[in-house]
Order: sequence, then C-alpha cells, then structure tokens
Amino acid sequence: MSEQDLDAFRAETREWLEANCPPEMREPVRDEDDIYWGGRKATFKSDAQKAWFEACRDKGYTVPAWPKEYGGAGLSPAEAKVLREEMARIDARPPLSSFGIWMLGPALLHFGTEEQKKHFLNEIARGEIRWCQGYSEPGSGSDLVSLQTYGEDKGDHWIVNGQKIWTSYADKADWIFCLVRTDKGDKYRGITFMLFDMENAGVTTKPILLISGNSPFCETFFDDVKVPKSYGENIPGYVGEINRGWDVAKYLLGHEREMISATGGGDRATSLGAAMKRSGDLDPVLRGQMAMFDVDALAFTAMSEKFLDEVKVGKAHPAQPNMMKYAGTELNKQRHELMMSAGGSRSLEWDSEETGGGKPSRNWLRTKANSIEGGTSEVMLNVISKRILDLPGA
Repeated sequence: MSEQDLDAFRAETREWLEANCPPEMREPVRDEDDIYWGGRKATFKSDAQKAWFEACRDKGYTVPAWPKEYGGAGLSPAEAKVLREEMARIDARPPLSSFGIWMLGPALLHFGTEEQKKHFLNEIARGEIRWCQGYSEPGSGSDLVSLQTYGEDKGDHWIVNGQKIWTSYADKADWIFCLVRTDKGDKYRGITFMLFDMENAGVTTKPILLISGNSPFCETFFDDVKVPKSYGENIPGYVGEINRGWDVAKYLLGHEREMISATGGGDRATSLGAAMKRSGDLDPVLRGQMAMFDVDALAFTAMSEKFLDEVKVGKAHPAQPNMMKYAGTELNKQRHELMMSAGGSRSLEWDSEETGGGKPSRNWLRTKANSIEGGTSEVMLNVISKRILDLPGA
C-alpha cells in the first residue's frame, strides 16, 4: 500500500471513529464493568458501550487484522497499525476484550481446520462466546508440561478428569481451551489441546481470592467430563493434532506473554506525567522518576511495534515474547509503585469512596502477580539468557 493510500485510509478511519465512538467510550476505564467481554451471559453497562461494540463488530474492528471470512476487517498490517494509532489518539476503549481474540484466535488461525476457523473465529469476533484458558495446575505451573489432567479415550470422545488453577474468569466463561494429557507414556507428545463447553456436566469452578481483595482467578475441576472429538464435519474438538497439543500450547503462550507485556506500554492515557498534573505538588525527585518512567514506557511501546513488524515479515526471534513479557511486567509494577508514592498515605486507604474502594492499593498489590502469570520472571530471564544472549547453562 502506497503512502498516499495509507494517508487516505487514515483520514477515512479518523472520520469513522469520530462518527461512531461515543464520548463515554473515550473516557478511562474505571471498573470491571467498563470492559465488555462478550459471551452468552454478557450484558452492556450502557447504551454507549453497546453502540460502540456493535459499530466495531459490524465493521470488523473487534479483530481488524483477521480475514473477513472469520469476522475481521481484513486490514493489512500497515492499516491495522493506523487504526491502533487513531484509536489511541482519541483514547478509545477496546470495543471487545477477549481471551479468544488475544490467545485462542491466533492459535486457531495457525493450527485450525478451515471449518473450525469459520465456526469459532466468527463467534469470537462477534462477541458471542467467552473463553477461558485451562493451562496451569496445582503441581504444574512453570513446569507446565508436567500437567496431569487426563483424558481417557472413549472412541468418539474423551472422559476428562483433573484440576486447573489460575483460570482467569472461569466462572464467567462459556468455553475453555484446555491442555489435557492423552498419552501418559510421552511427556511432550502426549498432550491434546481440547475445546469444550464450561456447562458440560462435571465442570465446576471456585474463585481464588488474592491479596488485593478481589481476583479474576479460579480453580477449575473436571470430574468425568465428556469432551467430544468433533462438533461437526471437519470441526474437531481439539486444535492441531491429537497428542501434539504442546506445539499449540507453546505458540499460544507467545501471544499470552505479548498480552501481559502490553500493560507496560506508554501512551497519552497511561502517562504518569499527565496524571502528575492532577496530583498537585510532588517531590521533585518523584517528578523526575515519573518523567523517566514515561520515557521508558514510550520506548517499550516503540519496541513492541518493532517486534510486531518483525513478526509480520518472519524476522522475529522466537524468544522475543519472553523478553517483552519480562520488560512489560517490570514497567507495570514500576508504574504502580510510583503512583502509590505520589498518593502518599492516602494510597494505603482500603475502603473509602474517595479512593474507589482502595483502588490504588488494590491495583498495586495486583501487579505483584504479573511476575508469576504467563510464566514467572525467573523463567523468562532463563529463556532470555539461553535463547537470546546464548549464555551457557549452569
């Protein structure tokens, strides 16, 4: 696409956003209800949220880079980047948040059958289905490949028994993409990447309360859950090949780590310098630390864009998501540390209306989990040292 064509697309996009993004959808997210996740149990918080979602859904802008036949807009990488920039320019909220978009979708695009992609990806793009991720187990976190949830082969289906932990929003999800051992004789080539309904008999969830006082996490239990091997002609109930789910799992983990790393990015909406203006007089040293943070966050955003461009032309290092995840995690923790310092003793408040029920302190405590979820920081550093820096093992 020529620069002239891209400029025309930018002008058209800017005009469309001005006409379709309500003012309320340009305000900062204040609470969980400000985020629309879709799914069969979903409700809209406001008419503005509904209008913004439906406009983007109809335009293909919930998943703008996906092909049109899968519910996207079929935008080129350059056009998708322009759309991201124009949405950031007006501080537009994402019209739809979804693990289906961030994690399962890319895995299906890479490994799924054509019929499987048309079936599931369109549901994801239209916000009709909400997914959760069944990866970690009580004894299998960083060493995920040691997972023990087992699927017994019954011909046209499996009977699954086991437990998952840290399954975000499992209590609100419609379906789960789940790693299940289907061959106990092979650690790596004995796992299948299954897809099944959370309302299947035998699936139960239990919320996990974090130190912040709330949590999206759950324990998920499978007791003789029947998982079909097919949901129709050429629509398997698993992604990739049976017993080769570890290949899919590794691919998806890269996208999960990119998603977590994005919390470290910088823009007008997350600038601590802008927030500082609303906080009144601050210690000069703290002001300097905030300014340095904003520079680091913007540099991280530029690095993220570079990485995405490298992915699109096949030049990205396979361990780059680990680097992005670690750097983004550290930046997000630093952001909330500085915000706590700026708020002084008021930031330690836990329940008052003035602080939104202790939002600063609860969010600060929540960031501690960033170092664990999606792969611990220690594991990320090990991968970076071995795969990127080529350092010898211990």
